[in-house]
Parts: sequence; C-alpha cells; structure tokens
Amino acid sequence: MVYELIKSIDSKLSDKLNYIVTTPANFSKDERLPLIVFLHGAGERGDDINKLKVYCVPKLFCNNQDYNGERVITLSPQCPHNYTWYDFKWDVIDLINEVAEKYNADKDKISLCGISMGGFGTWEIAMQVPNMFSAIAPICSGGMSWRAWALAKLPIRVYHGRRDSTVPFAYSELMVNAIKAQGGNVDFIAYDDLDHNCWDRAFEETDLIHWLANSEK
Repeated sequence: MVYELIKSIDSKLSDKLNYIVTTPANFSKDERLPLIVFLHGAGERGDDINKLKVYCVPKLFCNNQDYNGERVITLSPQCPHNYTWYDFKWDVIDLINEVAEKYNADKDKISLCGISMGGFGTWEIAMQVPNMFSAIAPICSGGMSWRAWALAKLPIRVYHGRRDSTVPFAYSELMVNAIKAQGGNVDFIAYDDLDHNCWDRAFEETDLIHWLANSEK
C-alpha cells in the first residue's frame, strides 16, 4: 500500500511535513519490517506530494510496493519551499520515530539515504543521531567533515559523479576521508562518467536498496 499523508491530521507533524509511506503487499505489523527513509533533493520541495514520486525510493516503491522483492516499509518526507533538511532535521527524526512506531518497524533496521540536498540532510541527521540508523547512503552531497567521527561505527555507502557540476565531488571525498581517518566503515562509489545525477544508477543498477533493507545494528 501507498499512504500519501498531506499534512494529515493522522500525523503529529501535520502542520510541518507532507510524506509518503509505502508498505509491501499483504503487510502485517507482526512482521517488524525494515524501514528505509529517503530524503529528496531541492527540486522536490513544496506542497505537491507527487514530486516525491519522480526519483529513487518513492518512485520505485510507489510504482511497485514489492520492488526488487524487498519486504520493506519506506518513508519519504517532503521539505517545504525555501527550506532545507537542516531546518527540519529534528522534525524528520521525530517523524521517523512516529512512523516506525505506527507501522511496528524493526528499529534495528532503520536506514537513511538521500540525494543532493537530501544527501546533505542524510549526513547531518545521521551525525545528530547515529545510533538511530543501521546504515546510511548519502548521494552527491557533503557535510561537516570535522564532525564525521560520530559516524565511525555506522555502515556507509557514498555515491558521487566525478563530473558533478552542482555539488563538487570533493565534498564527498572530504567526508569519506574523515570517516576513514576514524577507522570507519565506508564504501565510496565514484562514477567517472556522471554529472550530478548519479542516483538513478545507484538505486536502479546496484544492490543499494537490498543493502539498506538488510543492514542491521
């Protein structure tokens, strides 16, 4: 099922965030499924929830709730116009907890991923609450590398196109190098031939979703 919550009274965050939740066929709360959280880029901000279905996790699971045979819950919040995920990081954290509770998700299997602005949000939120997540995957983004020590124990995959003309490739390099300096567990997938949009290849041509779904604390 796809649950499109547009400032719904069903949510404690009804005055702040739109979001989409998907569950697999024949979903039962007794399953305690993994939860994949996806943060979109700057172009999907606003109040048109259909924008969330353009890329990556919400695109794939709204089109096929059992995408790639994975039995997972997905959560895709929408950032309002003229804001970034930095402005709503604590609201996203509260929403993750709320959705995990409502759908009885396995709290040892909550993963976080994001593209561009959402990748920056992924880094930031994970550094705030690293113990919340089983794995993260920031794509074509960057973060505050001097705080990367907080992620040293978290499985991480980073994707970035070397030809990125929007977010410099070096931003991901800085984060990866800082985490490695702390002995962290990070894989860096660099695409020599891609510009900013490396997310289609990452989500649709690698095992990223399977890896996120099966990572465990």
